[in-house]
Amino acid sequence: MADPHDIEETLLGGTVRYTRKEVETLAGVTDDFARRIWQALGFPVPPDDEIAFTEGDVAALRDIADLLGNDLVDEAMVLQLVRAVGQTMGRLASWLGDVWLKRLSEQLPPDEPVTEEIVTAALAATEELRPAFERLLLHGWRRQLAAAGMRAAAGTAAAITDPAAGVAHLAVGFADIVSFTRLSRRLDGDALAAFVEGFETTCAEVVAEEGGRVVKTLGDEILFVAADPRAAAEIGLRVAERFTEDPGFPKVRVGLAYGEVVQRLGDVFGTPVNLAARLTATAHPGTVLIDGGMADNLTGYDVSGLRSRPLQGLGKVRPRLLRRP
Repeated sequence: MADPHDIEETLLGGTVRYTRKEVETLAGVTDDFARRIWQALGFPVPPDDEIAFTEGDVAALRDIADLLGNDLVDEAMVLQLVRAVGQTMGRLASWLGDVWLKRLSEQLPPDEPVTEEIVTAALAATEELRPAFERLLLHGWRRQLAAAGMRAAAGTAAAITDPAAGVAHLAVGFADIVSFTRLSRRLDGDALAAFVEGFETTCAEVVAEEGGRVVKTLGDEILFVAADPRAAAEIGLRVAERFTEDPGFPKVRVGLAYGEVVQRLGDVFGTPVNLAARLTATAHPGTVLIDGGMADNLTGYDVSGLRSRPLQGLGKVRPRLLRRP
């Protein structure tokens, strides 16, 4: 059976041969800077004398340091980007690992458990697949970068975005599974994972089809944005309708708000985000509630004003019920 250390070196793409101090010296960076980089990536800083790094680590740290030679880049920006890479890649690696183990378990006889030996052997087999995964990762990053650049250019041209401050006028939406906590208690691990994946997949498809963007998913909830309020309205209605039509799935409620938000590190902040979240919590199962900003920017829909109600942190707000004509 393959040695786990050999598997680690295969996945890292090189021999583990350097201590942290040696990597810092070879890359020409200070101890303090290297520590912050490792921590921003999401890893604990190893002891000075532990051999844990490869030539690839030296090259990566050197590349990161070289970025500081560009007038457009400072240390704070580098750390922000490294932190984003660490969080994104960490989630992606965990996701891929879960999918890989699930696929592996399906290949085994029903009565055979997934042991450490089997997992090690499966990891060794990933070397054959790694180049294709890496190409897919790079291509996906390029496509997303191009899309983000075009969104920024379109927003600036329309005078609705302040690129320096990250400010934009967007429609923000939350979609939330009703009674998810009670449902999760009835499902085993595999069933719960399949349930959440089905919800996230369906929502992501609808958001993409209408030209929106998924900001993040929280298991039983998804946060999305769209530059066009009408697109956000269609996303909300389609998501609510999709799960209302499925008798085997709990209903979903949606809250939408439109206004000025701050975009930072892929996330969004501001009153419309908080308002959309509060409207979602207030909505009845299978319905879509919107704020006045959304209502003022929509035509061709049935918008019914509801009684004003206090929403936590926002005072009294008058929701509107959004429906198709």
